[in-house]
Amino acid sequence: MDKNAVIELVAQVLPASQINTAADDLYDASADRYKKYAKARKVLDVPTPAAIVYPRTTTEVAQILTMCNEHGINVIPRAGKTATEGGLENWKENTLVVDARDLDRILEIDEYNMQATVEAGVTLQRLEDEVNKLGLTTGHSPQSKPVAKYGGLVATRSIGQFSTLYGGIEDMVVGLECVFPDGHVSRIKNVPRRAGGPDIRHIAIGNEGALCYITEVTVKLFRHFPENNAFFGYLVADVASGIKVLREVMANGYRPSVARVYSEEDARQHFEHFYKGHCVLLFMAEGTKGIVQATSAGIEEAVEKFSDGILEPVDPRHIASWFEHLNWSQQDIDDEFQEMVDGDSHSGFTTEVSADWATIPVLYDRVIERVRSEFPRAHDLTMLGGHSSHSYVNGTNMYFVYNYAINCAPEDEMRVYHHPIQRIIVEETLKLGGSMCHHHGIGKFRNEWTKDEHGSAYYMLDKLKQAFDPRGVMNFGTIFYQEEGARFQR
Repeated sequence: MDKNAVIELVAQVLPASQINTAADDLYDASADRYKKYAKARKVLDVPTPAAIVYPRTTTEVAQILTMCNEHGINVIPRAGKTATEGGLENWKENTLVVDARDLDRILEIDEYNMQATVEAGVTLQRLEDEVNKLGLTTGHSPQSKPVAKYGGLVATRSIGQFSTLYGGIEDMVVGLECVFPDGHVSRIKNVPRRAGGPDIRHIAIGNEGALCYITEVTVKLFRHFPENNAFFGYLVADVASGIKVLREVMANGYRPSVARVYSEEDARQHFEHFYKGHCVLLFMAEGTKGIVQATSAGIEEAVEKFSDGILEPVDPRHIASWFEHLNWSQQDIDDEFQEMVDGDSHSGFTTEVSADWATIPVLYDRVIERVRSEFPRAHDLTMLGGHSSHSYVNGTNMYFVYNYAINCAPEDEMRVYHHPIQRIIVEETLKLGGSMCHHHGIGKFRNEWTKDEHGSAYYMLDKLKQAFDPRGVMNFGTIFYQEEGARFQR
C-alpha cells in the first residue's frame, strides 16, 4: 500500500476538511522537538506521514484506529507537540498522525466534587485559566503549560513544577476514556479510589500512544491560594549539600510545591545575577496561610540543621521573579529553533532520571566525570550540569542538562552529541538501580534500554503490547525496541 492508498482509505472515514496532506505540515509531523536542529535545517532523514487527521469525536477515533489496524497502517497519536524523546517521530512509510486538535471541549468543571473533565485536545493553560476563576487550580504546571494538551500530558506520564506538593499527572487523573486499535472504547469511571483489581488507569497513563489513544480525561482540582506563596533561596556548597536539605524537608513530612537544587553550571544559566559561581537551593511553599507557615518553618529548620553546606541566603524576590518567567510559549519554541540555526548550537538538552536519596549525589558525580573524560566532543560542551526538581519521601530526580556547539553535519547532531551523552547517563543510572526516565518517557530514543529498565517485569509490559496492539500499529518504535527502526537512532 502506498501513501495515496492510505489517504483514500482515510477519506472513507473522514471528510476532506479533517485530512491534512500539506507538505510543510507533514514534514513538521515527521519528528518532535527531539530533532529540532535537523528539523530546522530541513534535513530530517525519517519518512513523512501519509496524512494528519483531526477526529472530532471518540467514534471517529475508533473508526480511524479500526481502519489502520485492519490495513497495518502505523498510528502516531499527537496532541500539543511538546514531546522531547522522539515519541512523535515517524519511522514508518505508511503512517497517520491522529491529532487531537478538534477534541477540544471542556466538558465539565465540577467545583463541588473538585474535578474537571476535558477532551484530549484541551490545553492545560486553558483549563487552568478557567478553574482559576473559581479559586481552584489543576496543580499541574510543566514548562509546556501554555501549549501542552491533556491527551499528551496523560499519555506521556507528565509532571509539573509543583509536583512535590500535587504529584505527577498519574496522581491527578481520576478517570479517562481511551480507544484501542481494534476500535474498542474503554471508559474508566471517576471515583476517589477503588480496590477492584489492578489500577487499570495505568494501562493508558504513560502508554505514549503505543497501546491506545486517549480521548477524554477527568482530573482532580485543588483550592488555590497564590497570595500566600512564600519563596526561599540559598547558595550552597555543592549538589550533595542541597540534596541533604531536600531530603530533610521531605522526610519530615513537609510538601513545598517547589523544591530544587541546581549545580553551579546549571545555576549560571538561570541565576547568573546572583549565583556567584555556586549551587542554588530553592523552595516555594504554597497553600493556606497555616500550611505555608508550617512548611516555611520546616524549610528553615532543615536549612539550619545542614547549615555547614549553606553559604548564604538569596533574596526571595529573585526566586519569585525567576519562577514567574519559567514557562515557555509556542513563540519561545519557534525562537529556540531559529537561535539554533543562527548559532549552530544546542541549548537545553536534558536527560532526567530518578533514584533514592543515597544514590542521586553519587550518580550525579559519576555522570559528570564520565562525560567530561569520555565524551569525544567534550570540547564542544558549553554547559554541563543538572538539577533536582521533583522530590519524594524516598528519593528525588536528577535533570542532567547539557549545551553544546554543533560542529558536524546537521543530520548527524543527535548521533555525534546527544546520544553518547545520554548513553552515559542511562548506563550509570541503571548500574546504580535508578530509573532512566523520570518523566519525559521512553519515546523512541530510549527504547533500546526498556528491557534493562524493567528487568524481569518487562514480561508484564510486553504482554500488554501483545494483548492490546497485537498487529503493532500503535506508534511504531515507541517504548518497545524495534530493530527495523533502529537505523533512525544511530
